[in-house]
Amino acid sequence: MRGLALSFFRHGQINTTEAKAKELRPYVEKMITRAMDNTLTSRRILLAKLMNNEKELNILINEIAPKYTGRTGGYTRITKLPARKSDGAQIAVIALVD
Repeated sequence: MRGLALSFFRHGQINTTEAKAKELRPYVEKMITRAMDNTLTSRRILLAKLMNNEKELNILINEIAPKYTGRTGGYTRITKLPARKSDGAQIAVIALVD
């Protein structure tokens, strides 16, 4: 989940399997909610969850969290795509809501 979350915050959206997207959604949304606090404790917890990647932490706290200050949840959207040809896995895009 950490690697997917890093990619998600780095790019704003990712293509992955539907199951991974559904698993990633609550993980990422809790991190965005915690980033809204912007206290030292929340920064340290988020930094630990992001494997000490300060670049992604700054993106999360300075760019993503301020956009959703008036919102209580539902920061992400999952859109289904056609199945992958090689193995038939259901693909989905998980992206931030505008």
